[in-house]
Amino acid sequence: VKLNNGTEMPVLGLGTWLSKEGEGITALKAAIDAGYRHIDTAYFYQNEKEVGQAVREKISEGVVERGDMFITTKLWNTFHQPEYVEQAFQRSLENLNVDYIDLYLMHTPMSYRFKGWSADDLMPYDADGKLELTEVDYLDTWKAMEKLLKTGKVRAIGVSNFNSEQIARLLAECEIKPVTNQVECSPGLNQRKLTAFCKERDITITAYSPLGRPNYYEKDPANVPKPALDDPRVAQIGAKYGKTPGQVILRYLVELGTIPIPKS
Repeated sequence: VKLNNGTEMPVLGLGTWLSKEGEGITALKAAIDAGYRHIDTAYFYQNEKEVGQAVREKISEGVVERGDMFITTKLWNTFHQPEYVEQAFQRSLENLNVDYIDLYLMHTPMSYRFKGWSADDLMPYDADGKLELTEVDYLDTWKAMEKLLKTGKVRAIGVSNFNSEQIARLLAECEIKPVTNQVECSPGLNQRKLTAFCKERDITITAYSPLGRPNYYEKDPANVPKPALDDPRVAQIGAKYGKTPGQVILRYLVELGTIPIPKS
């Protein structure tokens, strides 16, 4: 898929949220062997080093070149203050141990209080157990991200978990348009309105949790869409065309115009 700045992004990616420690490198290398060329990670996931190692090992084995791979990572909520944006990006670049990052996303429009860079600092709670939010405007964060593009160390920038109002406000003020908005998108939450809104503005939707979130559904079935993998109608369509339910769902999301990034 050609993004609005001319960068090309593979139509299917591999999500790495909640990948188990120690299993990540093996799974990532197997994914690259299977044909995956787009890997999605984030500072918050705490697995950037594993992603980078897997990619470097496959490059050294001659399976891929760096230019074949598309690596996405994200700016976490505690780093929204403009003075932290470049530092956060540099840490991700060093964790991945690559010369450049293909796509850098603002993980959410929300800003949390900065405590530090360790994993324990990323969800700052006050004495009452409430998340400590700050008043940092995502527009200011975005302007700091725009400066990163000029360094040549990142090829494209985008956002994640933004609604249409937030996108519209960003577009009214930004110098550089986001290339993508990464949001949860599945047959049970197809985001048709948001996808249409973004498409009109030449912003691609990247779909995380495209196969649903079974663990979350079991805990909160009233508020989490039922995973389509378990839907008998999906199984029937798959049987008709000789495809698995997962293949049917991913094709559906591609036809919607999104870039799905399923997890293994």
